[in-house]
Amino acid sequence: MSSQWHDKERIHEQVREGYTKIAIGKSSGCCGTGGGCGCGSTEVQAVNLGYTEKDLKSLPDEANLGLGCGNPTALASLKEGEVVLDLGSGGGMDVFVAGPKVGAKGKMVGVDMTAEMISHARKNIATYREKTGLDNVEFRLGEIEHLPVADNSVDVVISNCVLNLSPKKEQVWKEITRVLKPGGRVAVSDMALLKPLPREVKEMVEALVGCVAGAVPVEDTRRMMHAAGLKDVELTPKKEYIQNMDSWEDPLYQKIITHLPKGKAASDYVTSLNISARKR
Repeated sequence: MSSQWHDKERIHEQVREGYTKIAIGKSSGCCGTGGGCGCGSTEVQAVNLGYTEKDLKSLPDEANLGLGCGNPTALASLKEGEVVLDLGSGGGMDVFVAGPKVGAKGKMVGVDMTAEMISHARKNIATYREKTGLDNVEFRLGEIEHLPVADNSVDVVISNCVLNLSPKKEQVWKEITRVLKPGGRVAVSDMALLKPLPREVKEMVEALVGCVAGAVPVEDTRRMMHAAGLKDVELTPKKEYIQNMDSWEDPLYQKIITHLPKGKAASDYVTSLNISARKR
């Protein structure tokens, strides 16, 4: 097999290992950094990303692992009765936030490739039911490149700081299109590049798990989405999220900054990106 295939599989395993450590409590961080997070509490971080007190009210205490870079549930404008799929659902935060928005007639499905994350999220379901009275969420083990979801079965696909981690992004966008119903929506918060990262940063495993090294240029995302069969593509950079990260004491981001050219900040290279589109 080609070395490129082996490289992609190696990246997959590195990401899986990093998020397994987060799920079992041996690591923590902002956007899965793998170091102690100095950016404040996960609740404060969620508010800074645009989650409301009402959003957080239905959230089980251990669902917010501080892994996001936006609020796709707000971007999606979810409606009652919709079937929503969360790619890379982690501890289940966005699934549980979105559950009350789609209501008893709707359904939330989270997919994650890390068995420990799925176990962590499933343990939170009982608390979610107690808080909301709803039984409309489930979590499935699977890779976002090969979704365990039927064709044309989902109204909305959401994801929060996950797609950039995949070494097979074109395949992910094809899978998103496959599972969406005709006219179905995409609402994703992700990381994207404004210009190429220095080689030293791109090669850091910690940076990959921290949602930086795996990011691609904004226009590459647009191209992949159009090629997959999506229309009405809107890409909105949110540089302020990265600018805020520059002041955090998180060890990973302090390490990244030391590898940047003098006078440069992470926000000169990377942006949080709100992504929305529809299936043709």
